Amino acid sequence: MTATPFEKGLYETGNGIFAYLQPDGGWGWSNAGLITDGGQSLLVDTLFDASLTREMLGTMADAAGVGADDIGVIVNTHANGDHCHGNGLCKHAEVIASDASAREMAELSAGDLAAIMDQAKAMGPAGQYLVDIFGSFNFRDVAEKHPTQTFTGQHSVTVGNKRVDLIEVGPAHTAGDVLVHVPEDRTVFTGDILFVEGTPIMWAGPVANWIAACDIIIDLKPDTIVPGHGPITDEAGVRRVQDYLHYIDIEARKRYDADLSVRDAAHDIKLGDFSSWGDSERIAVNVSTLYREYSGDTAPPNVVQLFGLMAELR
Repeated sequence: MTATPFEKGLYETGNGIFAYLQPDGGWGWSNAGLITDGGQSLLVDTLFDASLTREMLGTMADAAGVGADDIGVIVNTHANGDHCHGNGLCKHAEVIASDASAREMAELSAGDLAAIMDQAKAMGPAGQYLVDIFGSFNFRDVAEKHPTQTFTGQHSVTVGNKRVDLIEVGPAHTAGDVLVHVPEDRTVFTGDILFVEGTPIMWAGPVANWIAACDIIIDLKPDTIVPGHGPITDEAGVRRVQDYLHYIDIEARKRYDADLSVRDAAHDIKLGDFSSWGDSERIAVNVSTLYREYSGDTAPPNVVQLFGLMAELR
């Protein structure tokens, strides 16, 4: 794999495949991808608001000759808004996602996020944390478009003469995570199964599914791996994410068995080498999800409380 700088912009990784990168890869600063062949194109994910997505599409038009109206298919790797809030700018595109992702998209709209941000200042430390991490995005300037086609398991599409395989690996990060694999070009777009140099956040779990998803990426033997957040990576980057997941599972289990609370466990776990990764306070969500997995608790988490704990840890 040729090293690609982690700088904002569009990078051709080879043979009509492009990665669009957004440093610093933290909350909301996601990556996207473009697959082209024979005059056809597929976009892997859009961005957190319409302004960012318009900028990306303009860059793609200038550098790759593919404008918004030329994109025939969008694949959303999962339901988080930083991967789908610009879908509607590609007016002619079919939007494909997993069934589970489509259900999650319907549960939390950009309008809901805008309303939450309007109330953030009254939410104490949790609200200030939301302003800190999401204040750069405009949730009133979005272009939502829900999936027009969904699938479970695996699904393949063609872009010109290229086969593109969509592999559902969720629930893991979210309920419906999908990998986008281009076998001919030995390329995988991972969505948020991979955060590189940033801390993974496990909203859904179980942790074993996420670890298995990393194994699937490795088994595909790709030359180029484009994560949902962070710089383009390789097998070693995938294994580091696995190492983190194994580590927090072991450490959270010890504290669960010792009857520590989620808060106390999140404070107590020493992250060692992983502490240099961005957004390390996401350990709060990861411990909460693991505790609920250990206990068999299927109730949704108290998200406001978790954002408050992340603010405290930060």
